[in-house]
Amino acid sequence: MGGAEPSGAREGLDSVTRGTLVMLFGTLGYVVENFVSRVLLARSISIHDWGNFSLGLALAGLLASLGSLGLAQAVARNLPFASRDDERRAIVHSSFAVVVPSAIVVSGAMLFLGIALTPTLPELALTVEFFAGAVAMMILSGLIAAVFQGYEDVRPNALFVQILNPTLFIVFLIAAEAPNPFHLGYLEALLAYLASASVALVAIALYARRRLPRLLPPGERAPGVSRRLFLFAAPLFVVGVLGVVSQNGDTILLGVFLRNSLGYYTAALSLARLLMVGLGSLAYIFLPVTARFVRAGDHDAVRITYATATKWMILTSLPLFLIFFFLPSRSLGFVYGSEYAIGSTTLKLLVLAAFGSTLLGPSMATQVSYGQTRLLMYNTIAAALADVVLSWALIPPFGTNGAAVAWGVATSMAPALSAVELAVLQNVHPFRRNYLVPLLVTSVPLAVLFVFVPLAVPLWALPLLVGGIAILYLMLVFATGSVDTGDRLLLEVVEGFLRRRIPFVRALARWRLGDKVRDL
Repeated sequence: MGGAEPSGAREGLDSVTRGTLVMLFGTLGYVVENFVSRVLLARSISIHDWGNFSLGLALAGLLASLGSLGLAQAVARNLPFASRDDERRAIVHSSFAVVVPSAIVVSGAMLFLGIALTPTLPELALTVEFFAGAVAMMILSGLIAAVFQGYEDVRPNALFVQILNPTLFIVFLIAAEAPNPFHLGYLEALLAYLASASVALVAIALYARRRLPRLLPPGERAPGVSRRLFLFAAPLFVVGVLGVVSQNGDTILLGVFLRNSLGYYTAALSLARLLMVGLGSLAYIFLPVTARFVRAGDHDAVRITYATATKWMILTSLPLFLIFFFLPSRSLGFVYGSEYAIGSTTLKLLVLAAFGSTLLGPSMATQVSYGQTRLLMYNTIAAALADVVLSWALIPPFGTNGAAVAWGVATSMAPALSAVELAVLQNVHPFRRNYLVPLLVTSVPLAVLFVFVPLAVPLWALPLLVGGIAILYLMLVFATGSVDTGDRLLLEVVEGFLRRRIPFVRALARWRLGDKVRDL
């Protein structure tokens, strides 16, 4: 990495840390609120209705990806890449000029699908009709958040998309349940979802109207920018659509083949996706920050930031993986109730793949930053095909376990291919000693303990066990000497963010890094 002080890496870690902390706060709020809303729904409506609701979510995600046309990620990458305000104005104006009518068309198509399903599948038709309205809200909210993401401001996404929207959903659900707790009409649940999405869109639009002119004053728009933006977005459109297919194709096909099992499967899938929360928060801010580094040719900063951020994001996935994998029945019972424990084997298959994908770091977002959109498109095509083909082949004989295998292969394949390509083409990867040693020293002994020592863990103790594993990982990072320059820079950034020193961590860092830890 050379002998020069990696100031770019410090600046990048500053943006990444601040953005990730905000996104992680928002995402944790999102996870907690979704947990509460899903528990309310799972305990208040029938498993059959819960399956229909989950299928509606999957269809809405697919159509929202279609309607956004890949422009959200393209905007987030191209704004920091632009050198002048007239270029940025052209990017923002062009994206909204195309996405707004696209959202209307996609929402209308979903509404028409719901009407067409009414004679044969009335409950599913009702679900699709209500989610048709929510799809347009999702597309527009996502694009507004992407504009601020391009300016390395993740607050709109965290506040409005991840916190306000699910909070309103919970409030509306509780209000609808008030006359008869845990006995909720399915129509009321759908109304609550649509209302929360609508209010969140209005809120983020008002925020943008007030804040965006400060970042991007009115003025002329540069010619020729729109064409470049759309050309860049074209493969990302394919990536977005097929990414949703690879994440939801198994759910949709399970709904086709075995609709009665859908509720159990989506409950397990929701827990597995918790492992990817930290990585998703990191990737959101990592994209524009890395794009700025790539534009400046500072590839060392990309490597340091990638490796350091990935190592510390393991804190959010390793503890959950060990608990969900080795105590699946207890985990499902803790969240959804004992009747969902039937999906314990399915949960083990799902979390194994989810954890594997988090080990690779934000490889797909980094490829977007490097402009490797064609490679990313090919990777996503392979993952989507794997999910659909394996789901079609494995669900009829193996049910939810077959769906879990299909989802797992697809979820691991795309980031794994991206990680290999980044390592070969850019020498960007996290797999260095300081990353692997604490990971193995923490996970292997605990895995052996779970296998050979039967643990009768009470439900209330599961969160404490998750926290204990996270603390153990932190301690072993320092005990094994798995700290480097990136960790020193990260410490300085965190202390600057908190506006105070962390004496204990600083002492540990000085013990391992010596005089490389300097005063702020």
